[in-house]
Amino acid sequence: MKFAIQVNSSPTHSTSGYAAYQFITAALAAGHEIVRVFFYHDGIYHAAGYATPPDDELHMIRLWSRLARQHAIDLVVCISAAQRRGILGSDEAKRQNKQDDDLAEGFRISGLGQLAEATLLADRFIVFD
Repeated sequence: MKFAIQVNSSPTHSTSGYAAYQFITAALAAGHEIVRVFFYHDGIYHAAGYATPPDDELHMIRLWSRLARQHAIDLVVCISAAQRRGILGSDEAKRQNKQDDDLAEGFRISGLGQLAEATLLADRFIVFD
C-alpha cells in the first residue's frame, strides 16, 4: 500500500509529528511505501534546521532527516506556510536577500501541488494534526 502523509503541528506543541514518524517507520517495516510527507501549517517547524532541542528531548528534525536519507522519502515543506513562519529554502533566501536557508537536511520547499500529486499517487492519505 502507498501512503501520503501530512503533518500539521509543531514538534514542540504536539506529539502528532512523532505519531506520524512512528506510523511511517511501522509502515516501511511492513513493506508499504511512503509517497511523500507534506509538512503544513505549524508542521513546517519539523524542518527548522537551526532548532536545537535540549539534550533530554526527542530531536524530531534529526529523526526526519535520517528517515529521508535511509529510505529516500520525499519530505516537502509548504512554501506559503514556511514563508509566513520565517523558514526559507536556499532559493527563497537568496531571492529575499537573506544570508542562509533554514531547512534541515532531507527537506525541500514546494507548493500545494506536491500535496495534491501525493494524494493522487497514494492509496491512502493520512493527516496528523
